[in-house]
Amino acid sequence: MGAAGIETKSLSALGLTAQAGREAQITGLTVDSRDVKPGMLFAALPGTRVHGGDFIQYALRMDAAAILTDPEGARIAADVLAGSDVALIIAEDARETLAYASALWFGRQPGTMVAVTGTNGKTSVASFTRQIWIEMELTAVNLGTTGVEGAWTAPLAHTTPDPITLHNALYGAAQAGVTHAAMEASSHGLDQRRMDGVHLMAAGFTNFSQDHLDYHHTFDAYFDAKAALFTRILPDDGTAVINIDDPKGRDMADIAESRGQKLLTVGRKDAADLYLRNQRFDSTGQDLLFDWKGKSFHKRLNLIGGFQAENVLLAAGLVIATGSDPAAVFDTLPHLVTVRGRMQLAATRKNGAAVFVDYAHTPDAVATALKAMRPHVMGRLIVVIGAGGDRDPTKRPLMGQAAAENADVVFVTDDNPRSEDPAIIRQAVIMGAPDATEVGDRTEAILRAVDALGPGDTLLIAGKGHETGQTIGDDIFPFDDAEQASVAVAALDGAIP
Repeated sequence: MGAAGIETKSLSALGLTAQAGREAQITGLTVDSRDVKPGMLFAALPGTRVHGGDFIQYALRMDAAAILTDPEGARIAADVLAGSDVALIIAEDARETLAYASALWFGRQPGTMVAVTGTNGKTSVASFTRQIWIEMELTAVNLGTTGVEGAWTAPLAHTTPDPITLHNALYGAAQAGVTHAAMEASSHGLDQRRMDGVHLMAAGFTNFSQDHLDYHHTFDAYFDAKAALFTRILPDDGTAVINIDDPKGRDMADIAESRGQKLLTVGRKDAADLYLRNQRFDSTGQDLLFDWKGKSFHKRLNLIGGFQAENVLLAAGLVIATGSDPAAVFDTLPHLVTVRGRMQLAATRKNGAAVFVDYAHTPDAVATALKAMRPHVMGRLIVVIGAGGDRDPTKRPLMGQAAAENADVVFVTDDNPRSEDPAIIRQAVIMGAPDATEVGDRTEAILRAVDALGPGDTLLIAGKGHETGQTIGDDIFPFDDAEQASVAVAALDGAIP
């Protein structure tokens, strides 16, 4: 038996052809040579620092039955492969080949699958999609940054995990009776073909702004990675659900239409299929007025932030695109709750001032979060912000600028400095927010920001959202923004003796 209780399968059953037509019975798949067990297939893939071909020798020592790699991997391991009778599969794109083999190995995934890409909003849209399905009494999950959530749960290490992990999760969900699943599609995952082999009925696009240029290097490459959801993963008969308010939305819609995919648009333009006509904000949420196919709907959202309306309507569009009745979909909207770490109310002071936590970690996300929060705030808007180390350094002053332009008071602190000097990161952020208060220790920064809250004020702690650890060097220390906010409020308001 193989992973997840699946019987062994031949290479040909996985769509693989080894050199000289050699066949093998496979007991499992792995991309980590340390996990190789006798009879397994080891995928030696190109990496950002080293090539998996360097580890083929170790896989052979552990009695791997087959090796999947690209020409470079085969060249690197030529000497050890020459003396082995292992089944060798050489593919021009080994990542793509592994993805389809993984889908065939596990063999099951929920029957109704959707995915969403974009710089910001993926987690919220995937969660809202799952919540709508569950409100409609369908068995559903969402997969991404926060793991697998819903009717079946499991942890995930990455937003879009490697294809073996991904298809194992989809198999587990299907085995548990899950019929509907919404996925986040990260640019890294799309670029590395981790989602190839996932059967989608619909795909969504939220927005596009600067992020991950340390990996993609150029905006064009970053956009092309996002666009792969529509150019490669979503089939020709699928439905593209596009936010056409975003400047890149029209480009993505054109890509979908060129494939012959059905198009469902969302936005504040009256040309949109789901047209957001108006919003009215209060301290606990917002009321929406929107049109669908010429008919108007008025619904309550118990969510903070104007952009959440766009996320909710995109999720509604994905559910409609998979065959649900639109009116029934819209009836679920008042029941939606925010995603942990996404415009999450973490604490409230005795004077009524509120503290929110959000995952905003790009210039556009910071600006969007603060602008969206402003209509809900009677007094000052205060923000705690930082930037991660070992990531795109060009966005750091832009994040400071976004905070300075949209908040009344700015505290600059550490996020996840990783291997970099945190003081240098903070100074880069402060270049964009010269009047900010610098407090390196994140706990102290949150405490001081909470202490500054007067009646009617609101604090947004940006950057880490749902994360429960802070990465400093090679260590991850326990840290939860929402928990720290609660402790600070309790201490300042006398709830802690």
